[in-house]
Amino acid sequence: MNPRPALRLPSLLGLAGLALARLLSAQVERVDELRFPVLPPLAIPTVERHALANGMVVLFAPDHELGLVSATLMLPTGTASEPAEKVGLVRLGAELLRTGGAGERSADELDELLDAHGAEIATEADPDSLTVELSCLAPDFPQMLGVLADLLRRPRFAPDRLEIARGQLEAEIARQNDDPGQITGRELDEILYGEASPYARQATYATLGAIRREDLLAWQAQQLHPNGLVMGLSGDFDPAQALKLLEIAFGGWPKGPAQPRRRIDQFPAPKPGVYQVALDDVNQSSIAMGYFGLRKDNPDYYAVEVLNQVLGGGLGSRLFSNVRSKKGLGYSVGGRVGSAYNRPGEAYFSLLTKTATTGAGIAAVLGELDGMLTSPPSAEEIGRAKESILNSFIFRFDSPRRILVQKLLYEFYGYPSDWLEKYRTGLEGVTAQQVAAAARKYLRTKDLAILVVGPSQGLDRPLSDFGPVTQRDISIPPPPEAKP
Repeated sequence: MNPRPALRLPSLLGLAGLALARLLSAQVERVDELRFPVLPPLAIPTVERHALANGMVVLFAPDHELGLVSATLMLPTGTASEPAEKVGLVRLGAELLRTGGAGERSADELDELLDAHGAEIATEADPDSLTVELSCLAPDFPQMLGVLADLLRRPRFAPDRLEIARGQLEAEIARQNDDPGQITGRELDEILYGEASPYARQATYATLGAIRREDLLAWQAQQLHPNGLVMGLSGDFDPAQALKLLEIAFGGWPKGPAQPRRRIDQFPAPKPGVYQVALDDVNQSSIAMGYFGLRKDNPDYYAVEVLNQVLGGGLGSRLFSNVRSKKGLGYSVGGRVGSAYNRPGEAYFSLLTKTATTGAGIAAVLGELDGMLTSPPSAEEIGRAKESILNSFIFRFDSPRRILVQKLLYEFYGYPSDWLEKYRTGLEGVTAQQVAAAARKYLRTKDLAILVVGPSQGLDRPLSDFGPVTQRDISIPPPPEAKP
């Protein structure tokens, strides 16, 4: 067999020179001289929707590229629904659904079955929902679907696994003041929502100690029902066959009481001012400022998205460029007017800075928020913001699985099924006038609750310069004494 002929050196040099000439001819000297092609239409795969007779809704997005199947289930029971005296109940319930055994299988037998098939089941609870996720090989899907049904319909809540899970949450309580960042997030939630709000309540040794296995069984019986459950299925499966399997696994699950979705139009406004957590064993200040933003179904949503990108969306944003790069006042800085599906999100602005620049950092962030009013985003800034959002948008939904999960959220929270398709059009239609109006409406520095977590000494200026100061107590209540 003749060897492959080698290219001659002059030919290689010629090709390299031609490539270099083309590269140089395409180079620009300024970033704003870059030109991008028009984005092609976003092709969103069709997601099939089916409803079982018991009210369970399933969405299908087949994808035969890999021999895997993924399922995501969302149920309208979350930590916001648990009694105040038993905070931690839903988190324990979510953990024990997976680890506490189900149906005819003990906890150990369930672990062994999943390990043997390389399958994974994970659970997570947030204030508004319980999520269960399954990943398995396509041939194992029928059996794993039966396991999912057992987890929800016939959980065992093994007592020994309950104590393990309780111990893990108690360990979290013991460590909850180890990380200034964790303190900042937790304390700001309590300031914004109020300590008694189900969106800010924290588990304690006392509330965890009050939870019994009977409470978990009652929670499962009262809260876990097919009506209100939304399931998304993606991967290597046949929709017709999958629907038959779902009927077998879940069709006999009777409906429960109607569970209306939690939907909040407005929270009470937090009290503005400065809140301080004194940590004298660190050498920097973690600063968070907030109030409430808007829901995603608000007509201002698209204008706020563009506003957020200009203000805090990356290296070219005003906060990063001016506070961190030009003034050197922060290790990290960012912020946005947040949005949520069923309630107003948080408007949240953060800064991590040296103790000696705490006051200067706060003033700089406030200055950038006010500057969005006195110097609204230019047409150039808005154009870059839109391009950045839309370019990242394509990569956020570049697979049937990602699109399915997004559609699942729309179904769960009662949004139109084509909300994703309308996102790009809504964003492209945002005008400079709308962004300026959104800045005036949603950037309200006088309403900010400002939290400073860090040393009480060595500050460059008094925190009272920014409003009345309230000290926050983050001591951890000890476990109640054991009863004889």
